[in-house]
Amino acid sequence: MNLLNLFTRSSQTKEPEKVEASAQWIKCKSCHSLMYYKEVENQNYVCPKCGFHIRIGVKERIALLADEGTFVEHDANLEPIDPLKFVDSKPYTKRIAEGVAKTGRKSSVVSGSCEMNGVAVEVIIFDFAFMGGSLGSVEGEKIVRAVNRAIENNHGLIIFSASGGARMQESTFSLLQMSKTSAALAKLGQHNLPYISVLTDPTMGGVSASFATLGDIIIAEPGALVGFAGQRVIEQTIGSELPDGFQRAEFLLEKGSIDMIVNRNELKKTLSDLLILLKKD
Repeated sequence: MNLLNLFTRSSQTKEPEKVEASAQWIKCKSCHSLMYYKEVENQNYVCPKCGFHIRIGVKERIALLADEGTFVEHDANLEPIDPLKFVDSKPYTKRIAEGVAKTGRKSSVVSGSCEMNGVAVEVIIFDFAFMGGSLGSVEGEKIVRAVNRAIENNHGLIIFSASGGARMQESTFSLLQMSKTSAALAKLGQHNLPYISVLTDPTMGGVSASFATLGDIIIAEPGALVGFAGQRVIEQTIGSELPDGFQRAEFLLEKGSIDMIVNRNELKKTLSDLLILLKKD
């Protein structure tokens, strides 16, 4: 045997798969603890040290709440258009394309039907990764269609909000969705079907000023930022400082603006129980 072969890597030998060490760890934005990623994932992205709720995407939200194999998506083919030919720092069409490339979906809302602990329900889940979860014409239409399905199937409706507000690139078309969705939810109430609103971090702007705060029960995740305008804008407008955390879920609960704060790990059971209690046959 050639001794050189003992010290030379064969060309057919596969390189071991490299895993970046940094990808195995995550730092909590609240307590700044460095934790093993799998540990946080197993806790549904709730910091095991301080209870901080890390933002999660639609995929994680569905896995957390829907009974296995029961989620069916609706209206995935709906996609926004550019009626105003809007251009700010870049064309609206380009922003849409970037959102599609980033998330793999055509809008900031996923609409579907599923079961939670055996209770059938219609769900709307906002995806903050798609243009900041902004509310546009497609998102409003998906909500209205979900309401109609809830009435047709005699189901309750849950909306999980995570949004920066109305989509400025659609101007008045976007603002109209506030009244459109609110009117649809009123129709849901006329059929004695429950609507539960879940506010996640963040829920701001036109979303918080319309359907997000119209629930029969309004739930927030711990620490969720909820409000209309940002704190700095409000302080500049009124000319005075605001108390710390005045737009956080805990402050809103203290002032009676929401009904309860529920830890993410307890959310599925809470929602399924409420759907049973609120539904009137």
